[in-house]
Amino acid sequence: MIYLLEDDDNIRKLVCYALSKEGFEVQGHSSPKEFWQGLNTELPELVLLDIMLPEEDGLSILNKLKGNAATAHIPVIMLTAKGSEFDKVTGLDMGADDYVAKPFGTMELISRIRAVLRRSQKTQDDRTYTIGGLYVNPAKHIITVSGEAVSLSYKEYLLLMVLLEAEGNVVERDRLLTSVWGEYYTESRTLDVHIRKLRVKLGDAGKLIQTIKGIGYKLGGDWNE
Repeated sequence: MIYLLEDDDNIRKLVCYALSKEGFEVQGHSSPKEFWQGLNTELPELVLLDIMLPEEDGLSILNKLKGNAATAHIPVIMLTAKGSEFDKVTGLDMGADDYVAKPFGTMELISRIRAVLRRSQKTQDDRTYTIGGLYVNPAKHIITVSGEAVSLSYKEYLLLMVLLEAEGNVVERDRLLTSVWGEYYTESRTLDVHIRKLRVKLGDAGKLIQTIKGIGYKLGGDWNE
């Protein structure tokens, strides 16, 4: 799935049409609020991000994506104004994977997308986590405990990934809530309920999830990555 955040209706419809014709699954979002709500439902493989947007500019959104453990791995291609070197340099420095200057040809954009996805997939293929009896392969979406497969809900999986990517460090409650539920999270009890369910589903590995009273949670144990 590719997410396109672009407030210009004509550009958004054209790009979505071109990507669909090339076999990509794509969702177009006209506003940052709509985009963040989409992230709460499904994480994309790649984000096409315009810089000039209503409500919140693209560089601010990029900063949030790359600063969030649940979304930092998602590659981002910035759509910049022609000749705006500052936006290009700033975006790349903040973690963007590529940029395309407007106006752009759809075939050029598609070529850039394929190149970024190839690089991203190569990086993610090597990334696995082993802690105690828990094994997680994010690229293949494999989760096992002592060799037995574990099935998690979407939110439970995101929660586990945020804890894994912290590599044994404590993750504050607010960060967990915003990472998994986004800008529009509900009361903090939601987090405790999902932690409890995650512990149960992980069985023997559930004890790895440690409560740090008044602060948040972390994964304890001996780490191998």
